[in-house]
Amino acid sequence: MKSRPIAAWRGLAIAAAVLLPLAGQAAETSGDGLTLGPADSRNVLVVHASNSVQVFRGVLEDFSRLNPSVRLEYTEISTQDLYAQAVARAWQAPGARTGPDIVISSAMDLQTKLVNDGYALPHVSPQTQALPRWANWRDEVFSIGTDPIVMVYNTDRLPAARAPRTRRELLSLLQAPDQPLAGSISTYDVQGSGIGYLAATQDTRLDSMAGALLAAFGRNRVAMHASTEHALDQLERGQTTLAYNLLESYTRHRIARGAPLAIVYPQDYTLMLSRSAIIPRQAPRPDLGAQFLDYLLSPRGQQMVQEQSGMRPVNASVIAAAGVRPVGLGVGLLVYLDPLKKKHFLDLWRAAVQAPAAGPAGAPATGGPGPGGALD
Repeated sequence: MKSRPIAAWRGLAIAAAVLLPLAGQAAETSGDGLTLGPADSRNVLVVHASNSVQVFRGVLEDFSRLNPSVRLEYTEISTQDLYAQAVARAWQAPGARTGPDIVISSAMDLQTKLVNDGYALPHVSPQTQALPRWANWRDEVFSIGTDPIVMVYNTDRLPAARAPRTRRELLSLLQAPDQPLAGSISTYDVQGSGIGYLAATQDTRLDSMAGALLAAFGRNRVAMHASTEHALDQLERGQTTLAYNLLESYTRHRIARGAPLAIVYPQDYTLMLSRSAIIPRQAPRPDLGAQFLDYLLSPRGQQMVQEQSGMRPVNASVIAAAGVRPVGLGVGLLVYLDPLKKKHFLDLWRAAVQAPAAGPAGAPATGGPGPGGALD
């Protein structure tokens, strides 16, 4: 009987802390970064992540409140670049203490490969040991939160009664005589997006209709979104009607701001991907990277991750009734990173989706993340 008031008090304390300004803390923002904490601090925590600064800011600010002597330097980097930079640092400056102290990415397969290839440090703590087995691999890569991969549609352009609830219904809509999605559907550019490639390869593994769905995308002149934020921009402006494979958390932020969008959790299966964290082997301050990781995995950190970023807490990621289960960390994620398998998959993907040249309103079919790849 006494636990409920205590739990409620803790929740109120955390909520109150979120509303308080960062007393004595200088916040510096840029287009792709955020710096918190004293400029003259000897304790500098460098975080590189694919998480949007806008979405993750509340979590960073809460950590800074709890650790006012730490200077936190956060940089938003694409999933592909996070991986490439980690490998490049190890080859160009072996043994040097350079780069970030912790790397967080939605491309959990690329994070797993960094661990498999020896680019991460182990970390064992009460917080990591409390994780479910699927969320901790070799004590070197950890899920800090999960995000369902969903379909999203513009409610002004598609009636709810016609919105697809399964991939089979989406295929039927793409094949409908009135072509409601022709030139008005988007999906990740898997050539430039790590999370897009992961979601597409998981579809291939789980869904026998994946090839037919890709072909239907091509016939409907699918546009390529570089990131979930890019796709949501297009949907809000009415440039597209439906987007396939988006992160739920970013979509909920848009809906909360009044965007005319609705989320569909595919009833055949809904992928639940992790934002995963590693402490790089070359981290200058692995102790601070571990401190931030333990904060993220603590009860308070998990509450903040849920409330501020919209991700789901790790221990609440299995939704059995809805057929939603998280994709586990481990060697199974490495299958489609084999160079030959990856080349074969991308060749088939390009042949299926890039046959027509025009996208919505005559725009090119590839919206293009550019040479650096895509963010979340």
